[in-house]
Amino acid sequence: MTRHTFYILDVFGEKKFQGNQLAVFRNAGDLPGETMQQIAREINFSETTFILSDKPTRGAYDVRIFTPGEEVPFAGHPTLGTAYIIQNEILQGKAEKVILNLKVGQIPVTFTQEGYGWMQQLAPTFGQEHQPEILAPILGLDVNEIDDRFTIQEVFTGLPFFIIPLKNLAALKKARIDKPRYFDFIKDTVAKGMLVFCSETHEPHNDLSVRVFVDCYGVPEDPATGSGNGCLAGYLVKHRYFRKESIDLRSEQGYEIGRPSLLLLKAEEKDARINISVGGRSILVARGEFV
Repeated sequence: MTRHTFYILDVFGEKKFQGNQLAVFRNAGDLPGETMQQIAREINFSETTFILSDKPTRGAYDVRIFTPGEEVPFAGHPTLGTAYIIQNEILQGKAEKVILNLKVGQIPVTFTQEGYGWMQQLAPTFGQEHQPEILAPILGLDVNEIDDRFTIQEVFTGLPFFIIPLKNLAALKKARIDKPRYFDFIKDTVAKGMLVFCSETHEPHNDLSVRVFVDCYGVPEDPATGSGNGCLAGYLVKHRYFRKESIDLRSEQGYEIGRPSLLLLKAEEKDARINISVGGRSILVARGEFV
């Protein structure tokens, strides 16, 4: 009987039972993709990852990422949490940097002495812009609750998202996806997930408050989204949301669903390129064997 060691982590949390839950499987190269998908659906976290081997390929580790609904080429908290397991469980803390081979390409993760992991994301690609009058009803909002000083835009740093600026925390808390309108709308768009944000926060020491809706992947609301926040970081720099070409921010997420999360965002525009890093903690909650 084949057994696979697996771990449960809370990623982007400052302590246990915060952040985004993640299951990580080791030495899973013998599992077909269909079985990986079934396991991800069984666990039913927003993502489950599979490290194909404890041995690297040309210095990097092959990893596949699944939501309950489908495999995805990249996702933020699975990248950070999986790198944490490689660094702490496979390499026994002997490496400050871990590189993951994902469908989207190689993603490096660097660890600090303070216990944070930092993943360098792909340079952002900025896609189609959209009118507030179209997005507001999908989000259950009035048009005047969207911040019209900035555009609504599709952004890609590995996984594409709609980035939607709101005026205040009241609008952020009010947002609810109208599923029929949502699924009808995304039939013709590259981005599928929706990230809404504002500069008013739950915690005074944070800089942004964020919510992410990804019904398309079987996750109505995500408590911490590294990929989406990476897109947001690129957006903030491109549109000079804070009136400067670089940012170093604290982004909070998950408060509306009882999973407070903290994501650290760094981005800088240099030589017509925006460099993006997203950081956070990974906390081991459990380990076991999957039969």
